[in-house]
Amino acid sequence: MADNTRQVRVGGVPVGGGAPVSVQSMTNTDTRDAAATTEQIQRLQQVGCDIVRVAVPDEAAADAVGKIRQKISIPLVADIHFDYRLALMCIENGADKIRINPGNIGGADRVREVADMAGKYRVPIRIGVNAGSLEKDILKKHGGPTAAALLESARTHAKMLEDCDFYDIVLSLKASDVPTMIDAYRLASQTMAYPLHLGVTEAGTYEAGVIKSAVGIGTLLAEGIGDTIRVSLTDDPVREVDAAIEILNALAFRKSGVTMVSCPTCGRCQIDMIPIAKEVYRLTRGMDKAIKVAVMGCAVNGPGEASDADIGIAGGNGEGLLFKKGQIVAKVAESEIVAALIREIEEM
Repeated sequence: MADNTRQVRVGGVPVGGGAPVSVQSMTNTDTRDAAATTEQIQRLQQVGCDIVRVAVPDEAAADAVGKIRQKISIPLVADIHFDYRLALMCIENGADKIRINPGNIGGADRVREVADMAGKYRVPIRIGVNAGSLEKDILKKHGGPTAAALLESARTHAKMLEDCDFYDIVLSLKASDVPTMIDAYRLASQTMAYPLHLGVTEAGTYEAGVIKSAVGIGTLLAEGIGDTIRVSLTDDPVREVDAAIEILNALAFRKSGVTMVSCPTCGRCQIDMIPIAKEVYRLTRGMDKAIKVAVMGCAVNGPGEASDADIGIAGGNGEGLLFKKGQIVAKVAESEIVAALIREIEEM
């Protein structure tokens, strides 16, 4: 939500210049299978994805971009490496943004051709710098994939577009090493005015990847750095969106959707708390209600400690208390407690 960056528009979503932090993900279907890719994008949108990216390895995938664009209602980003012609095709086929590094597409003439078409269609370009694929001369100069090396690469690519009078640029400076990622984005925020796409690349499977992403992305957002985020996981992309939204909720960057709190359980708990909490989370995910829901294991941590929750449940001996703003409104059998809570939420 940085207000010191330029603003670009990715379809109908503003990025930078104080706009709300948007959530991105990337499909893992074969883009050439337009039907499967469209179905996955629709699932991502249902759980709160704002912008979605697809891989474009060849002309068949670039052709599919047009078909996909017609069937979805969130902005579509085409992810392209090396072949500038695929960028031109995707822009013409309706992509709302392209991700391509100008230094990798074969000379100033090709960079200008892409920049001119992107400018004509008002399509921003994301320069995606990655610690794992930095230029050899930059690596040699800096002695490895340091934060300063990432920044120099980003500046080099950005200047190629600036030389074409193109400034609708988004930058990412990703690394799998979280401290390097944090330092690179800090340097970029101090020296460049382009909106920043935050992410820890190759973060890993869900368990480790969510922690790395929360630390890296959350640290920067808390410092006022970052305009759009992607949690990269070796998992279902839907889980990327869930994790990203939880990061934004934790920092109070999002004011819509259900915020759930639950206690970690202890020896006082007399109900089967863990599956109850997981079920409530599953059922409330994606609800368009700006409320706080508490799932607590006992009366000690129930209506009192969670009194700021709009609604919640607190466990007892085979039963639970249903409460609103700290006031008990009903006593329900354990077997019925989740259903009772969801009914009350839906009526709110």
